[in-house]
Amino acid sequence: MKKEFTKRLLSSLIIAPVSLFFIIKGSVLFNFFLGIIFLVTSFEWLKMSNKLKLLKFFGIAFLFLSFILAYLLRITQGFDLFIFIVLISILTDLGGYVFGKIFKGAKLTKISPNKTYSGVIGSFVFSLIGALIYLEYIPGTLLWSYQDGYAEYGFEYNLFTLIIILIISFISQVGDLIISYFKRLAKIKNTGNILPGHGGLLDRIDGIIFAVPFSYIILIYTIN
Repeated sequence: MKKEFTKRLLSSLIIAPVSLFFIIKGSVLFNFFLGIIFLVTSFEWLKMSNKLKLLKFFGIAFLFLSFILAYLLRITQGFDLFIFIVLISILTDLGGYVFGKIFKGAKLTKISPNKTYSGVIGSFVFSLIGALIYLEYIPGTLLWSYQDGYAEYGFEYNLFTLIIILIISFISQVGDLIISYFKRLAKIKNTGNILPGHGGLLDRIDGIIFAVPFSYIILIYTIN
């Protein structure tokens, strides 16, 4: 566990600042960043679904839609909100990994043997605490407080905000399980080996590519 965790940590220390740079810059650099990730994850998906030919098209179409909505989310809703959603997905993955390794316990599903109920709890705990801390120290990120039927930006602790955080975390976990299911069908452990400790790029962002589009739809619907 220690060796694997070290690899994951070192990889994350490289990935995080690089990703943050492109997300902050936005515009052409952000588009370039999304394009590179799309190409790499598409390659990994095509390789993984080599024996699942009917899924190739649908997988690429979903990835394309996910990245288009990621672009729209960043451009229309701003940096703070985009990072908020990505942060929840990352903490969801981290919480599941940490709690799963420490507490172990009953397996969640045969689709992904490493997933446990304790990991699910850890995912919710990490994402909830991390998201609330982020909102506390990044004022003006978002506010789901309705005044006369309208939602305004800002932040306050309320039930709706907590529910949104948990929903995003849940969707991220579902996305992780979906990719795990396809990996199981393809009889592979990881979608690639580009990231030490993580596997492929698709392994690393499997929750994000589901959380971002669903979050965009949820936010646009609730805010508007």
